[in-house]
Amino acid sequence: MFTRALIAFLVLPGMGAFAIPAAWLWYTDHMHLAQPFGLILSSLGTVGLLCCVRDFYVSGKGTLAPWAPPDRLVVVGLYRYSRNPMYVSVALVLIGWSVSFASPGLFAYALAVAVVFHLRVVLGEEPWLARTHDGDWEQYIARVRRWF
Repeated sequence: MFTRALIAFLVLPGMGAFAIPAAWLWYTDHMHLAQPFGLILSSLGTVGLLCCVRDFYVSGKGTLAPWAPPDRLVVVGLYRYSRNPMYVSVALVLIGWSVSFASPGLFAYALAVAVVFHLRVVLGEEPWLARTHDGDWEQYIARVRRWF
């Protein structure tokens, strides 16, 4: 399962939050650091993302990948405060990149990714979780917000 978790991390948030922004910055020649504060945002998002991946693996007995989801509903760690802290963390990483390197295009990418995340959660993940976790899901959504 560790190999699947590692591959899922590299393929999904690894590409969307790190490889694509790095390629964007290189391609658009935004390689100079404009605002160091953005690195704090990206770092916080990265730490949050790693904590969520760990919680999926340890508490949920699965990965962040749709092809190997957690067997158990994850309600620990950052999931006590948000039903979607992994998506929030990725958005924070992306916003941090855009601020750090003064890239309006990367900021637009971050906003587009956030909209896609919202649609995925509302139209796909939440209905699936309601079907697979019945009463546990209902109790969870009663006490934890979708975002922050």
